[in-house]
Amino acid sequence: MNTILVIDDEKLIRDSLKRLLEKNNYQVNIAETVEEAIHLINEQAFDLILSDLRLPGAPGTSLLEQFPEIPIIIMTSYASVNSAVDAMKLGAIDYIAKPFDHTELILMTQRIIKERKLALENSALKNELAKDFTIYGMIGDCPAMQEINNLIHKVAPMNTSVLILGETGTGKELVARAIHEFSERQSSALISINCASIAENLIESELFGYNKGAFTGADHDHPGLIEAADGGTLFLDEIGELSLEVQARLLRVLQENEVRRVGSTQTRRVDIRLIAATHKNLPQMVEDNLFRQDLYFRLNVLDIILPPLKERGGDISKLANYFLTKLVKKMAHSPVQFLPIVLQKFQEHKWPGNIREMQNIIERALILTDSDEISLEHISLFNEDCPDGHNPVEKHSTPEKKNMTNSFSLDEYLIHFLKENTQQTETELAKQLGISRKTLWGKRNRLNIPKKTK
Repeated sequence: MNTILVIDDEKLIRDSLKRLLEKNNYQVNIAETVEEAIHLINEQAFDLILSDLRLPGAPGTSLLEQFPEIPIIIMTSYASVNSAVDAMKLGAIDYIAKPFDHTELILMTQRIIKERKLALENSALKNELAKDFTIYGMIGDCPAMQEINNLIHKVAPMNTSVLILGETGTGKELVARAIHEFSERQSSALISINCASIAENLIESELFGYNKGAFTGADHDHPGLIEAADGGTLFLDEIGELSLEVQARLLRVLQENEVRRVGSTQTRRVDIRLIAATHKNLPQMVEDNLFRQDLYFRLNVLDIILPPLKERGGDISKLANYFLTKLVKKMAHSPVQFLPIVLQKFQEHKWPGNIREMQNIIERALILTDSDEISLEHISLFNEDCPDGHNPVEKHSTPEKKNMTNSFSLDEYLIHFLKENTQQTETELAKQLGISRKTLWGKRNRLNIPKKTK
């Protein structure tokens, strides 16, 4: 039950409010002065305070500075715009004039308590995430990731631009999302754009928008993605792919806080925070006149460098188990675990595709396994650059069979292979495929390929 403190020097109003609030399932304490209220607040927790503005001794607004964590509604018989504005400036959550409508007061109370509960839950969740160094899908506590976690929490509340650097597949967008979610802009939009995925002749109109008639096919006004991010965060992934002309227009947005649509002579004010990311060497691109130096300096207020997966040590096993659990749930698969040798080989693998490569390998292995364990055979069957450096299917295959694995799907290859090798025993077939007899049996059942009987 939520607890409310009512402060008023008139007994009739105190008692009336107490009955009204208790009737609506609130626990209510009452006080006549600020001094008495402070004593009660120090003894127990309150979800909301309803305080008269004019009280004997200190005014009700004096509580605002002392207890900023508690929402306070200011009540007054002197209904005026000035007193309302002054109370709100000092930190009052809302303002109501006497005599007030009972329904209005109850609705206001319900709304404020609900908002406070959500804010406290959100804060608790973020604290838990921060404690575990787990930020929106970013798993790991190696020294490099701990440093990145600290940087995210330091820069998130600021309004500065951030440049995220790292190889493809290292999780740059996750960092951008974390910065946005821990910022004061979290209630507004995060607009993410992969500059490499939009054709060069379309990127300008997509970013800046266009007016009707700006070009053939522009039959209506179209706000760009920069306008869509107004009040929030704009994340430009692979910013090194932008042409010099688009870079110049983007620089103006950052400098002047305004955007001009293609085909328009008018500018529009925008308030965005820019986060950019790239795997390219921007300083080298500046030297080669492929990237504007002034834009680079504007972006590089703070850079966050993500390590490649191969340098994250013990995080590799944690990530593998995290993705396995996530995929098992997503695919409604029965529980599965890695054999220790698989995690050992994961540690030794170079991971040229980083986290994205790991996700793909685990998803494919989960599809292939017919048991509650993932072994090396499930990893290497579909991955030529497998963790142990060879492919068992190819190790025992002829050149023709190697070519066949490149042109056939895995299931097609297995069907062909098993039908062509009917004279071999199950043990010989399993050895040649680099899998166990149990796995071979499971695949026969799944693909409906019967064993040849004598």
